Amino acid sequence: MQSKRRNTRRIKIIAIIISLAMLCSVSVIYAVAEEANKYPTLNLDCRSALLMEAETGKILYANNENEALPPASVTKVMTLLLVMEALESKKIALTDMVAASEHACSMGGSQIYLEVGEQMSVEDLLKSVVIASANDAAVTLAEYIAGTEDAFVEMMNKKAAELGMKNTNFENTNGLDDTTQNHVTSAMDIAIMSRELIKYKKITEYSSIWMDTVRNGEFGLTNTNRLIRFYKGATGLKTGSTSKAGFCITATAERDGMTLIAVIMASPSRDARNASAVSLLNYGFSNFALYRDAECAGESVKVINGVENTCSTVKEGFVAVVPKSSIGQVEKVCEISQEISAPVKIGDEVGKVQYTLNGEELGSVRVLANKEIKQLNFFDILIRIIAKMVLK
Repeated sequence: MQSKRRNTRRIKIIAIIISLAMLCSVSVIYAVAEEANKYPTLNLDCRSALLMEAETGKILYANNENEALPPASVTKVMTLLLVMEALESKKIALTDMVAASEHACSMGGSQIYLEVGEQMSVEDLLKSVVIASANDAAVTLAEYIAGTEDAFVEMMNKKAAELGMKNTNFENTNGLDDTTQNHVTSAMDIAIMSRELIKYKKITEYSSIWMDTVRNGEFGLTNTNRLIRFYKGATGLKTGSTSKAGFCITATAERDGMTLIAVIMASPSRDARNASAVSLLNYGFSNFALYRDAECAGESVKVINGVENTCSTVKEGFVAVVPKSSIGQVEKVCEISQEISAPVKIGDEVGKVQYTLNGEELGSVRVLANKEIKQLNFFDILIRIIAKMVLK
């Protein structure tokens, strides 16, 4: 009898285990299916792709975005980022004249044919890299900043780590990969560094130029990014191609105050790469928009035990990517403290504004004190008492 009961219990336990296993399997299958249906089918002709809204960093489309792949000249996005940081910190200046080294002049591929010892301004070298993807100019700038290309590459990898680029390893400054062993990055990482780079307006000023010259007009530069000429709102950013990497691009464009970054990697041809980038950008501009609520003055808040009875406030600005068809449906709820106690410092949080769309929270911003108010001391209280007595 006891044996029967034990067997019955075992059967029940086994049944429960099997049921839980089946439930977990169904959950996993559902999660995978849900992830697969997260983005539409765009039929992009590439191995990896990603679409990011630049201001918020929101991902609007992704496919195989974390695979580490050779980036070819898209490498120069990081090179340019470090050059712009050196300019911002005044370590170098646009007017500095830089002499080309033998190493820099030995670069093949896209170049401006620098001669050993030839001097060129940082600005002309910068334009040559941005517009014409000049490998020799990229190395010249790197050597000017760090002393050697190897030292500059260390800076590139350090910066990549700081930005959270998890699938990146640089071995040179320009993306030539005939002799590299593990010179790779991902579509996600390219979008991350592209977003950082376009914060420098000088870059998109150059990258949106179709044709220019250096050497006092003697040498012509033509943009390697054809979208600049043929896609409405295109502002840059960087193309690249080698036999190992295929055809790659990080393309930026701006319409109606929204900037998109489209990354395509390992496409089979230049036309396929450009068409895929256009498809990504079209998808983004057709389906999404930026909702903005600017920074503004808020309601005054009552102050307890302060030398002043009220404190003015300011609401932080808010921006979010929303479906284009729903931009007018965003709702906001303001929650501000009825009263606060002195002392009050500028920037103290006194409330918040929450933003929702169809019941889902988009985010929130703080409402801050916009004035410093000191706490009443004994003499302040005494003066107030005397003032009231005199007025009576």
